[in-house]
Amino acid sequence: MLYPLTRSVLFRLEPERAHALALKAIARAGAIPPLRAALAAQYSARDAQPVEAFGIRFPNRIGLAAGYDKDGEGWRGLAALGFGHIEVGTVTPEPQPGNPRPRVFRLPEKRSVINRMGFPGRGAEWVAKRLGGSRPGGVVLGVNIGKQKSTPLENAVDDYTVLMDVFAPLADYLAINISSPNTPGLRQLQERHFLSGLLGGAAARKDLLEQDLGRRVPVLVKLAPDLEPDQLKTAVDVIVESGLDGIIATNTTIGRIGVDDHPVASEDGGLSGAALSELSTEILAAIVQHLGGALPVIGVGGVMGSKEAQEKLDAGADLVQVFTGLIYAGPGIVKEILGGLRSRGAAR
Repeated sequence: MLYPLTRSVLFRLEPERAHALALKAIARAGAIPPLRAALAAQYSARDAQPVEAFGIRFPNRIGLAAGYDKDGEGWRGLAALGFGHIEVGTVTPEPQPGNPRPRVFRLPEKRSVINRMGFPGRGAEWVAKRLGGSRPGGVVLGVNIGKQKSTPLENAVDDYTVLMDVFAPLADYLAINISSPNTPGLRQLQERHFLSGLLGGAAARKDLLEQDLGRRVPVLVKLAPDLEPDQLKTAVDVIVESGLDGIIATNTTIGRIGVDDHPVASEDGGLSGAALSELSTEILAAIVQHLGGALPVIGVGGVMGSKEAQEKLDAGADLVQVFTGLIYAGPGIVKEILGGLRSRGAAR
Protein backbone atom coordinates (compact mmCIF):
# COMPACT_ATOMS: atom_id res chain seq x y z
CA MET A 1 0.00 0.00 0.00
CA LEU A 2 2.93 2.33 0.58
CA TYR A 3 4.50 1.70 -2.81
CA PRO A 4 2.66 4.49 -4.71
CA LEU A 5 4.26 6.99 -2.31
CA THR A 6 7.68 5.33 -2.65
CA ARG A 7 7.32 5.34 -6.43
CA SER A 8 6.46 9.02 -6.50
CA VAL A 9 9.71 9.75 -4.65
CA LEU A 10 11.79 7.44 -6.84
CA PHE A 11 10.27 8.86 -10.03
CA ARG A 12 11.59 12.31 -9.08
CA LEU A 13 15.09 10.86 -9.49
CA GLU A 14 16.93 10.06 -12.71
CA PRO A 15 15.82 6.51 -13.65
CA GLU A 16 19.19 4.79 -13.26
CA ARG A 17 19.78 6.50 -9.93
CA ALA A 18 16.37 5.43 -8.68
CA HIS A 19 16.96 1.87 -9.82
CA ALA A 20 20.36 1.74 -8.12
CA LEU A 21 18.85 2.93 -4.82
CA ALA A 22 16.01 0.40 -4.99
CA LEU A 23 18.38 -2.44 -5.84
CA LYS A 24 20.79 -1.48 -3.07
CA ALA A 25 17.94 -1.47 -0.54
CA ILE A 26 16.70 -4.90 -1.58
CA ALA A 27 20.27 -6.24 -1.63
CA ARG A 28 20.86 -5.08 1.93
CA ALA A 29 17.59 -6.59 3.09
CA GLY A 30 18.46 -9.84 1.34
CA ALA A 31 21.80 -10.02 3.14
CA ILE A 32 20.17 -9.94 6.59
CA PRO A 33 18.22 -13.15 7.30
CA PRO A 34 15.55 -11.58 9.60
CA LEU A 35 14.82 -8.85 7.04
CA ARG A 36 14.76 -11.35 4.20
CA ALA A 37 12.34 -13.48 6.19
CA ALA A 38 10.12 -10.45 6.86
CA LEU A 39 10.00 -9.64 3.14
CA ALA A 40 9.11 -13.22 2.32
CA ALA A 41 6.38 -13.24 4.95
CA GLN A 42 4.82 -10.13 3.43
CA TYR A 43 5.22 -10.77 -0.28
CA SER A 44 5.42 -14.51 -0.92
CA ALA A 45 2.31 -16.40 -1.96
CA ARG A 46 2.15 -19.38 0.36
CA ASP A 47 -0.21 -21.49 -1.75
CA ALA A 48 1.59 -21.04 -5.09
CA GLN A 49 1.60 -24.09 -7.33
CA PRO A 50 5.02 -25.43 -8.41
CA VAL A 51 5.59 -26.12 -12.09
CA GLU A 52 8.10 -28.21 -14.04
CA ALA A 53 9.91 -26.73 -17.05
CA PHE A 54 13.27 -27.46 -18.69
CA GLY A 55 13.65 -30.33 -16.26
CA ILE A 56 13.58 -27.89 -13.32
CA ARG A 57 10.97 -27.57 -10.58
CA PHE A 58 9.97 -23.91 -10.19
CA PRO A 59 8.16 -22.81 -6.98
CA ASN A 60 5.69 -20.83 -9.13
CA ARG A 61 5.33 -19.58 -12.69
CA ILE A 62 6.44 -15.98 -12.14
CA GLY A 63 10.08 -14.93 -12.48
CA LEU A 64 12.16 -11.78 -12.66
CA ALA A 65 13.53 -11.07 -16.12
CA ALA A 66 17.16 -10.25 -16.84
CA GLY A 67 18.11 -6.59 -16.65
CA TYR A 68 16.86 -5.74 -13.19
CA ASP A 69 19.84 -7.23 -11.35
CA LYS A 70 22.58 -7.11 -13.95
CA ASP A 71 25.48 -7.91 -11.62
CA GLY A 72 23.85 -10.32 -9.19
CA GLU A 73 23.88 -7.83 -6.32
CA GLY A 74 20.33 -8.17 -5.02
CA TRP A 75 19.03 -11.53 -6.16
CA ARG A 76 18.68 -12.98 -2.66
CA GLY A 77 16.50 -10.06 -1.57
CA LEU A 78 14.55 -10.14 -4.83
CA ALA A 79 13.83 -13.84 -4.27
CA ALA A 80 12.11 -12.87 -1.01
CA LEU A 81 9.54 -10.94 -3.04
CA GLY A 82 8.05 -14.25 -4.08
CA PHE A 83 9.61 -14.80 -7.49
CA GLY A 84 9.82 -18.44 -8.54
CA HIS A 85 13.02 -17.69 -10.41
CA ILE A 86 15.50 -14.85 -10.73
CA GLU A 87 17.42 -14.27 -13.96
CA VAL A 88 20.48 -12.10 -13.36
CA GLY A 89 22.44 -10.38 -16.12
CA THR A 90 22.98 -9.73 -18.90
CA VAL A 91 26.60 -10.59 -18.01
CA THR A 92 29.53 -10.14 -20.41
CA PRO A 93 32.96 -11.79 -20.14
CA GLU A 94 34.74 -8.60 -19.10
CA PRO A 95 33.57 -5.37 -17.45
CA GLN A 96 32.20 -2.75 -19.84
CA PRO A 97 30.56 0.65 -19.31
CA GLY A 98 27.62 0.30 -21.69
CA ASN A 99 26.27 3.23 -23.63
CA PRO A 100 26.61 6.87 -22.56
CA ARG A 101 24.07 8.36 -20.16
CA PRO A 102 21.24 9.24 -20.16
CA ARG A 103 20.17 5.84 -21.41
CA VAL A 104 16.91 5.09 -19.56
CA PHE A 105 13.68 7.06 -20.13
CA ARG A 106 10.36 6.60 -18.36
CA LEU A 107 6.97 6.92 -20.05
CA PRO A 108 4.79 6.97 -16.91
CA GLU A 109 1.56 7.72 -18.75
CA LYS A 110 2.13 4.57 -20.78
CA ARG A 111 3.58 2.50 -17.91
CA SER A 112 6.58 1.87 -20.13
CA VAL A 113 10.33 2.47 -20.33
CA ILE A 114 12.84 3.01 -23.14
CA ASN A 115 16.40 1.90 -22.44
CA ARG A 116 19.63 1.75 -24.39
CA MET A 117 21.86 0.39 -21.64
CA GLY A 118 24.20 -1.66 -23.83
CA PHE A 119 25.10 -4.44 -21.36
CA PRO A 120 26.90 -2.33 -18.72
CA GLY A 121 28.34 -4.46 -15.98
CA ARG A 122 31.23 -5.62 -13.84
CA GLY A 123 31.98 -8.72 -15.88
CA ALA A 124 31.76 -12.46 -15.34
CA GLU A 125 34.37 -12.86 -12.60
CA TRP A 126 32.75 -10.22 -10.36
CA VAL A 127 29.22 -11.57 -10.87
CA ALA A 128 30.30 -15.17 -10.26
CA LYS A 129 31.52 -14.18 -6.80
CA ARG A 130 28.09 -12.73 -6.02
CA LEU A 131 26.30 -15.92 -7.00
CA GLY A 132 28.32 -18.29 -4.83
CA GLY A 133 27.49 -19.23 -1.28
CA SER A 134 24.12 -19.93 0.28
CA ARG A 135 20.95 -19.70 -1.73
CA PRO A 136 17.41 -18.92 -0.46
CA GLY A 137 15.45 -22.15 -0.34
CA GLY A 138 13.61 -23.13 -3.48
CA VAL A 139 14.48 -20.20 -5.73
CA VAL A 140 15.65 -21.05 -9.25
CA LEU A 141 18.62 -19.00 -10.45
CA GLY A 142 19.22 -18.21 -14.11
CA VAL A 143 22.07 -16.25 -15.68
CA ASN A 144 21.56 -14.29 -18.89
CA ILE A 145 24.77 -14.03 -20.92
CA GLY A 146 25.84 -11.73 -23.76
CA LYS A 147 28.82 -11.03 -25.93
CA GLN A 148 31.27 -8.22 -25.32
CA LYS A 149 30.51 -5.14 -27.42
CA SER A 150 34.01 -5.31 -28.97
CA THR A 151 33.76 -8.98 -29.96
CA PRO A 152 33.14 -9.50 -33.70
CA LEU A 153 29.98 -11.42 -34.52
CA GLU A 154 31.95 -14.28 -36.06
CA ASN A 155 33.73 -14.76 -32.71
CA ALA A 156 30.64 -14.39 -30.52
CA VAL A 157 30.50 -18.11 -29.80
CA ASP A 158 33.77 -17.79 -27.89
CA ASP A 159 32.23 -15.23 -25.51
CA TYR A 160 29.13 -17.33 -24.91
CA THR A 161 31.02 -20.57 -24.27
CA VAL A 162 33.42 -18.84 -21.86
CA LEU A 163 30.41 -17.51 -19.97
CA MET A 164 28.83 -20.97 -19.93
CA ASP A 165 31.99 -22.33 -18.33
CA VAL A 166 31.84 -19.67 -15.61
CA PHE A 167 28.15 -19.81 -14.77
CA ALA A 168 27.00 -23.38 -15.42
CA PRO A 169 28.40 -24.50 -12.02
CA LEU A 170 26.49 -21.70 -10.28
CA ALA A 171 23.17 -21.47 -12.13
CA ASP A 172 20.11 -23.66 -12.62
CA TYR A 173 19.79 -22.48 -16.23
CA LEU A 174 21.50 -20.13 -18.69
CA ALA A 175 19.95 -17.76 -21.22
CA ILE A 176 21.75 -16.68 -24.41
CA ASN A 177 20.89 -13.07 -25.18
CA ILE A 178 21.14 -12.37 -28.92
CA SER A 179 18.23 -9.96 -29.08
CA SER A 180 19.05 -6.76 -27.22
CA PRO A 181 18.74 -3.79 -29.60
CA ASN A 182 21.37 -1.84 -27.68
CA THR A 183 24.60 -3.63 -28.68
CA PRO A 184 25.52 -2.86 -32.29
CA GLY A 185 24.98 -5.85 -34.57
CA LEU A 186 23.87 -8.21 -31.80
CA ARG A 187 20.48 -8.97 -33.36
CA GLN A 188 22.22 -10.23 -36.49
CA LEU A 189 23.09 -13.30 -34.43
CA GLN A 190 19.42 -14.31 -34.86
CA GLU A 191 20.07 -14.90 -38.58
CA ARG A 192 20.69 -18.50 -39.62
CA HIS A 193 24.19 -17.65 -40.94
CA PHE A 194 25.39 -16.76 -37.45
CA LEU A 195 22.85 -18.59 -35.31
CA SER A 196 23.62 -22.13 -36.48
CA GLY A 197 27.30 -21.86 -35.59
CA LEU A 198 26.67 -20.03 -32.34
CA LEU A 199 24.08 -22.47 -31.02
CA GLY A 200 25.97 -25.47 -32.31
CA GLY A 201 28.97 -24.34 -30.28
CA ALA A 202 26.81 -23.65 -27.25
CA ALA A 203 25.15 -27.07 -27.48
CA ALA A 204 28.51 -28.83 -27.69
CA ARG A 205 29.75 -26.91 -24.65
CA LYS A 206 26.55 -27.72 -22.77
CA ASP A 207 27.15 -31.43 -23.33
CA LEU A 208 30.74 -31.17 -22.08
CA LEU A 209 29.62 -29.26 -19.01
CA GLU A 210 27.00 -31.89 -18.24
CA GLN A 211 29.73 -34.51 -18.19
CA ASP A 212 31.99 -32.35 -16.01
CA LEU A 213 29.31 -31.24 -13.54
CA GLY A 214 27.30 -34.43 -13.40
CA ARG A 215 24.10 -32.50 -13.96
CA ARG A 216 22.27 -30.91 -16.87
CA VAL A 217 22.13 -27.11 -17.04
CA PRO A 218 19.42 -26.07 -19.51
CA VAL A 219 20.35 -23.37 -22.04
CA LEU A 220 17.64 -21.07 -23.42
CA VAL A 221 17.71 -18.48 -26.20
CA LYS A 222 16.08 -15.05 -25.89
CA LEU A 223 14.55 -13.67 -29.09
CA ALA A 224 13.45 -10.22 -30.25
CA PRO A 225 9.83 -9.22 -30.94
CA ASP A 226 10.79 -7.41 -34.14
CA LEU A 227 11.64 -10.38 -36.34
CA GLU A 228 9.62 -10.83 -39.52
CA PRO A 229 7.53 -14.04 -39.60
CA ASP A 230 9.99 -15.92 -41.82
CA GLN A 231 12.95 -14.74 -39.73
CA LEU A 232 11.19 -15.84 -36.56
CA LYS A 233 10.41 -19.32 -37.92
CA THR A 234 14.01 -19.72 -39.08
CA ALA A 235 15.38 -18.72 -35.67
CA VAL A 236 13.02 -21.11 -33.90
CA ASP A 237 13.96 -23.92 -36.28
CA VAL A 238 17.66 -23.38 -35.64
CA ILE A 239 17.10 -23.42 -31.87
CA VAL A 240 15.22 -26.71 -32.11
CA GLU A 241 17.86 -28.20 -34.43
CA SER A 242 20.64 -27.20 -32.04
CA GLY A 243 19.30 -29.33 -29.22
CA LEU A 244 19.13 -26.44 -26.75
CA ASP A 245 16.37 -26.39 -24.19
CA GLY A 246 13.95 -23.51 -24.67
CA ILE A 247 13.09 -19.99 -25.76
CA ILE A 248 12.46 -16.71 -23.95
CA ALA A 249 9.99 -14.49 -25.81
CA THR A 250 10.60 -11.60 -25.99
CA ASN A 251 13.19 -8.90 -25.51
CA THR A 252 12.36 -5.20 -25.89
CA THR A 253 11.13 -3.72 -29.18
CA ILE A 254 12.60 -0.99 -31.34
CA GLY A 255 9.03 -0.15 -32.40
CA ARG A 256 6.97 2.62 -30.82
CA ILE A 257 3.42 1.35 -31.24
CA GLY A 258 1.12 3.21 -28.89
CA VAL A 259 3.78 5.64 -27.64
CA ASP A 260 4.89 7.40 -30.83
CA ASP A 261 3.37 10.68 -29.60
CA HIS A 262 5.29 10.64 -26.31
CA PRO A 263 8.07 13.24 -25.80
CA VAL A 264 10.78 10.58 -25.35
CA ALA A 265 9.55 8.22 -28.08
CA SER A 266 12.28 9.46 -30.42
CA GLU A 267 15.02 8.23 -28.07
CA ASP A 268 16.97 5.24 -29.36
CA GLY A 269 16.61 2.02 -27.44
CA GLY A 270 14.29 -0.84 -26.60
CA LEU A 271 10.74 -0.24 -25.42
CA SER A 272 9.41 -2.30 -22.51
CA GLY A 273 6.35 -2.21 -20.29
CA ALA A 274 2.65 -2.02 -21.08
CA ALA A 275 3.26 -0.75 -24.61
CA LEU A 276 5.13 -3.97 -25.45
CA SER A 277 2.54 -6.37 -24.07
CA GLU A 278 0.38 -7.04 -27.12
CA LEU A 279 3.29 -7.40 -29.56
CA SER A 280 5.29 -9.69 -27.29
CA THR A 281 2.28 -11.92 -26.71
CA GLU A 282 1.62 -12.14 -30.45
CA ILE A 283 5.23 -13.20 -31.06
CA LEU A 284 5.06 -15.65 -28.16
CA ALA A 285 1.93 -17.24 -29.64
CA ALA A 286 3.58 -17.52 -33.06
CA ILE A 287 6.63 -19.20 -31.52
CA VAL A 288 4.52 -21.65 -29.53
CA GLN A 289 2.45 -22.53 -32.59
CA HIS A 290 5.54 -23.09 -34.72
CA LEU A 291 7.21 -25.18 -32.04
CA GLY A 292 4.25 -27.51 -31.76
CA GLY A 293 5.31 -28.50 -28.25
CA ALA A 294 8.95 -29.15 -29.16
CA LEU A 295 10.35 -26.83 -26.47
CA PRO A 296 9.12 -24.93 -23.40
CA VAL A 297 8.84 -21.14 -23.62
CA ILE A 298 9.10 -18.30 -21.10
CA GLY A 299 6.83 -15.36 -21.89
CA VAL A 300 8.05 -11.87 -21.05
CA GLY A 301 7.24 -8.37 -22.22
CA GLY A 302 4.65 -5.98 -20.82
CA VAL A 303 3.51 -8.10 -17.87
CA MET A 304 2.11 -5.42 -15.57
CA GLY A 305 -0.20 -7.65 -13.56
CA SER A 306 -2.27 -10.84 -13.61
CA LYS A 307 -4.16 -9.90 -16.78
CA GLU A 308 -1.03 -9.83 -18.93
CA ALA A 309 0.41 -12.88 -17.17
CA GLN A 310 -2.74 -14.83 -17.98
CA GLU A 311 -2.52 -13.69 -21.60
CA LYS A 312 1.03 -15.06 -21.79
CA LEU A 313 -0.05 -18.37 -20.30
CA ASP A 314 -3.04 -18.56 -22.64
CA ALA A 315 -0.64 -17.97 -25.55
CA GLY A 316 1.30 -21.05 -24.49
CA ALA A 317 4.00 -19.82 -22.10
CA ASP A 318 5.18 -22.30 -19.49
CA LEU A 319 6.58 -19.54 -17.26
CA VAL A 320 6.20 -15.76 -17.18
CA GLN A 321 8.73 -13.05 -16.33
CA VAL A 322 8.30 -9.43 -15.23
CA PHE A 323 10.64 -6.45 -15.13
CA THR A 324 9.05 -3.10 -15.95
CA GLY A 325 5.93 -4.23 -14.12
CA LEU A 326 7.99 -4.39 -10.92
CA ILE A 327 8.98 -0.75 -11.42
CA TYR A 328 5.40 0.45 -11.83
CA ALA A 329 3.49 -1.97 -9.58
CA GLY A 330 6.07 -2.45 -6.84
CA PRO A 331 7.24 -5.38 -4.70
CA GLY A 332 3.79 -6.89 -4.34
CA ILE A 333 3.48 -7.70 -8.03
CA VAL A 334 4.22 -11.43 -7.74
CA LYS A 335 1.65 -11.94 -5.00
CA GLU A 336 -0.89 -9.92 -7.00
CA ILE A 337 -0.24 -11.89 -10.18
CA LEU A 338 -0.46 -15.29 -8.49
CA GLY A 339 -3.62 -14.28 -6.65
CA GLY A 340 -5.11 -12.93 -9.86
CA LEU A 341 -4.26 -16.10 -11.75
CA ARG A 342 -6.00 -18.17 -9.09
CA SER A 343 -9.09 -15.96 -9.28
CA ARG A 344 -9.13 -16.02 -13.07
CA GLY A 345 -8.77 -19.78 -13.03
CA ALA A 346 -11.66 -20.14 -10.60
CA ALA A 347 -13.83 -17.89 -12.77
CA ARG A 348 -13.31 -20.04 -15.88
